[in-house]
Amino acid sequence: MKHPTIEIKALSTGYRGKNNVTVVAHDINATIYGGELTCLLGPNGAGKSTLLRTLSAFLPPVSGDIIIMGRNLKDYSDKELAKVIGVVLTEKTDLRNMTVEDLVGLGRSPYTGFWGTLQEHDRQTVSEAIEMVGITALKDRMVQTLSDGERQKVMIAKALAQETPVIFLDEPTAFLDFPSKVELMQLLHRLSRTTGKTIFLSTHDLELALQIADTIWLMDQTNGVITGTPEKLATDGTLSRFFSQRGIEFDIHNVEGSLCIIPKLKIEK
Repeated sequence: MKHPTIEIKALSTGYRGKNNVTVVAHDINATIYGGELTCLLGPNGAGKSTLLRTLSAFLPPVSGDIIIMGRNLKDYSDKELAKVIGVVLTEKTDLRNMTVEDLVGLGRSPYTGFWGTLQEHDRQTVSEAIEMVGITALKDRMVQTLSDGERQKVMIAKALAQETPVIFLDEPTAFLDFPSKVELMQLLHRLSRTTGKTIFLSTHDLELALQIADTIWLMDQTNGVITGTPEKLATDGTLSRFFSQRGIEFDIHNVEGSLCIIPKLKIEK
């Protein structure tokens, strides 16, 4: 039986100015479960980043509630949140003179106190995180010598070392070539299964998300957020309706007994 990790109730997201509030998305109701990979899809300007920043507590909700692990997000202290939510952002890390192992070790900062001294348990946790992501051979490399794909794996290992039940990722495949995108998405799906963590990410990689994710969130400014499995959203026509005005069609057919969803770009003549 699936266990809800995050419950979103009547959530509106946006920005508060001095004299006004800009609402980006409103009345979002959804549940995110542990042990699943959930992908947030939508066009530019739909509010994906704002939603992710709100769920990560970087922005306060305009209204509504976000319940994480049975507790309202606003009731967590910063120190408590650091043990509940791990975040991997889009921006490339510009770190030098630091090894992969040292960077992953920063994920232990919520537990190591002011001086950040790693104890034996911390070092073991770091080692396990590096192994889970498959970068043991890189642990002594300097971060600046890594490829984009390797660096993104390091950041995921850092989030794993943080030992949070929830990991949010903002466009984790943005700077990667296609084989690296596939590898990273498969890695995140496997980690959600093996660790039982809630892994939620925003992405523009439509086809990969539909093939790999357990749950899809479709977001636009007209319909808000629609959630479901890729199969359900494909077979009930939601995907076709959602993307029909964006030049994308879907072929849905059975390949070796399983549903295969193939987006096709329409070329205007």
